[in-house]
Amino acid sequence: MFIGSLVASRFLSLVAHFVVTVVIFLSKDVNVKACLPLQYTDSEFSSKDTELIVGLSLTLVFPGIGVWRIHWSAAISLSMFVLEGWDCDKFWYVFGFCSAFPAVMEACVLIGVLVFRADR
Repeated sequence: MFIGSLVASRFLSLVAHFVVTVVIFLSKDVNVKACLPLQYTDSEFSSKDTELIVGLSLTLVFPGIGVWRIHWSAAISLSMFVLEGWDCDKFWYVFGFCSAFPAVMEACVLIGVLVFRADR
């Protein structure tokens, strides 16, 4: 019974992380404008827009892996990113701690399991 609830919890956290990332991607222009000062040039807008597109694309690649508690924290942090209009630079902290770090750790574990198998 406990295993089933853990799987459901992990699935819900993955879905929440994915949905919030897609919402940010769909409202990208509003978030980019929130990251810029009141007077900005087209090149500044283009630069921040490209930065956010790259970050969101990487976030869509990495949510499939990671610990479910981290996905919950990512979903909550990204929701606050949208609702409070955080600066785009803070997005990279959320990405680093909630997507990239768990992906690197799971890759290291996977490599360790494949390289140091006991059945050799």
